Amino acid sequence: MTALLDLILFALALPATAASLYLLVLTLLSSAPSMALRSSRRMRFDVIVPAYNEAAIIESVVANLLKLDWPADGFRVLVVANNCTDSTAALARAAGAEVLERHESEQRGKGYGLEAAFQASREKGWAYAVVVVDADTEVSPNLLEAFAARIENGAAAIQAHYGVLNSQASWRTRLMTIALASFHRVRSRARERLRLSCGIRGNGWCITHRLLQQVPYRAFSLTEDIEYGIDLGLAGYRVHYADEAHVAALMVSGEQAARTQRRRWEDGRLQLIRSRTLLLLREAMGRGGAVCLDLALDLLVLPLSYVALNVAALTILAGFALLWEPSMEGWLWLGLGCGMSLSLYVLRGWQLSGVGLRGIVDLGRAPLFVLWKVLLMLRAHESAEWVRTRRE
Repeated sequence: MTALLDLILFALALPATAASLYLLVLTLLSSAPSMALRSSRRMRFDVIVPAYNEAAIIESVVANLLKLDWPADGFRVLVVANNCTDSTAALARAAGAEVLERHESEQRGKGYGLEAAFQASREKGWAYAVVVVDADTEVSPNLLEAFAARIENGAAAIQAHYGVLNSQASWRTRLMTIALASFHRVRSRARERLRLSCGIRGNGWCITHRLLQQVPYRAFSLTEDIEYGIDLGLAGYRVHYADEAHVAALMVSGEQAARTQRRRWEDGRLQLIRSRTLLLLREAMGRGGAVCLDLALDLLVLPLSYVALNVAALTILAGFALLWEPSMEGWLWLGLGCGMSLSLYVLRGWQLSGVGLRGIVDLGRAPLFVLWKVLLMLRAHESAEWVRTRRE
């Protein structure tokens, strides 16, 4: 019986310890980066906004982008009206953007729209690099400055910090703000310090046309952003991190819209785990090295809710086992140590999120959120195709 318990606890402890240790290391390396670089302010950008029926908000994002602190003749705003059936294209033009209208019933997702926009920008031959900003987003004025400075210092792909615009809308958006601060800022700061790839997060990223020619954009999965960041890593390029610039997007505050969004994210991630993990690990043993190894680990470390369930199961089972067999004490201490590591990671995310003490109170709802998420993923899936999250 003791041997069987040891085996069960070992099976629980292995993934829990690996994930907790990985997140703890990133947490300890998440101090603020050094002074930001400065550019010559001569670079030209195409700022691309993929949009699908965004008539309600497209004017706002165009107006925000036109206020970027960059020479007016150094950037263009290009809205991709991707299979729109509303007035998105007309409103974007009236607001001052150039518009690319696309109507493809078989190729509907964001990835296809970005591919068309990148090609149009390349054919124009005007911009040195492209920037991707979602339609529900506000950006910091220094966004292009942060990108240009890094490109002039050798970078070819850069990701700005991606946060939440409506962080105080509900407990759900405050938890999302903490989660993104942990997943984007804590991890990205550490990876930049280690000269790894922070990956592409789908909003607020930049890439040069030269790199797009070397690694063509062919990312059409449910999580096309993570997919293309992995493609860059496999090709030997890391995505740099610009901590001083940020984009902030509207996050859903209601349960029904959050259900659609969460399912798309989780399904897309599982697809990438199946299709990319072994490839990344093989490349890590060759020229891909540490960058590919970390990208593989980033896939293998499941979302925090699942890691927390794993740690909780280890700790609770070890606690009951200790009542029966004193030799099980080590497993209990291991579970408590993993729990402490996860707590430090989450608290560091809370510290960087800026949601205040109210966010600490909302963390008390985390177990309910975890339960909701697990029940959601256990439901039968009718389709794996892209579906846009409903705007609120």
